[in-house]
Amino acid sequence: MSTHLDNLTFVFPGQGSQSIGMLADLTASFPEVKHTFERASDVLSLDLWSLVTQGPDEELNQTQNTQPAMLAAGYAVWEIWRKQSTIQPAWMAGHSLGEYTALVCSGALSFEDGIKLVAARGRLMQEAVPPGIGAMAAILGLEDQQIIDICAQAAENEIVSAVNFNSPGQVVIAGNKAAVERAMSGAKEAGAKRALLLPVSVPSHCALMQSAADKLDTYLNDIKIVTPTIKLVHNVDVASHDTPDAIRNILKEQLFKPVRWVDSINYLHEQGVTRFVECGPGKVLIGLNKRIVKDAEHFSIYNSETINTLLEQLND
Repeated sequence: MSTHLDNLTFVFPGQGSQSIGMLADLTASFPEVKHTFERASDVLSLDLWSLVTQGPDEELNQTQNTQPAMLAAGYAVWEIWRKQSTIQPAWMAGHSLGEYTALVCSGALSFEDGIKLVAARGRLMQEAVPPGIGAMAAILGLEDQQIIDICAQAAENEIVSAVNFNSPGQVVIAGNKAAVERAMSGAKEAGAKRALLLPVSVPSHCALMQSAADKLDTYLNDIKIVTPTIKLVHNVDVASHDTPDAIRNILKEQLFKPVRWVDSINYLHEQGVTRFVECGPGKVLIGLNKRIVKDAEHFSIYNSETINTLLEQLND
């Protein structure tokens, strides 16, 4: 019988945390990793396991491949955790794409439907904005409102907006490439510590994704969604939803609206969460979360050692 800890949340990373050979340590100890990727491969008619173990990088980094690979990785870690411990979090959240992983792990979506959905999401995103048209950039060292104002000034009848509020002093912008570059120049003039283009071809979470969201709506309506068994906080509105229609709507909006990660983590802390666990490859979210909520405990589980560490902490 599982035990839900009110002060515990699991969070799932999105695109950017993928790498060739990710979860290699867990693969050596737990057959669940390879089995999960094989299930995803069957759904996609694509050898996803070969892609994440052998590459090439440029193929793994194509968004229609990255998205199912990251969902499979996060779900595999969650399945391993469930076999190692009866302790479950009271809350879940995911950064952008990671929200789909959270929905699968919380039981709102089946794994197979989640894989189908994110693969379609990736294709629709790439089709909406051909390579070279859009861009994303990270702006470090400015206030959120400064960046919002700079984007408004830099747009000049194009699209550029603040789309990822990742941590205090770290915001990602997205839109038409020329407008993004103008906003980067404006940010540097305003005193930004850094303004750097990100190695992505799809400008996520901005108005350029509206057409992809409209098409995704058709896929969402064909997918069975049920009430999650673990509460989720969603990126778009920093709220928890438990009806299928509300979840479908929020996933559609997520494509063209900002990721409010700072607000989401603060909200969870206000609900009494004092332990945040990043579940999946990489350590991106633990770095962000430590800067958002400094008086909480932060963990990341991606290999045997980190799983054992968390088990020890939670069983004390």
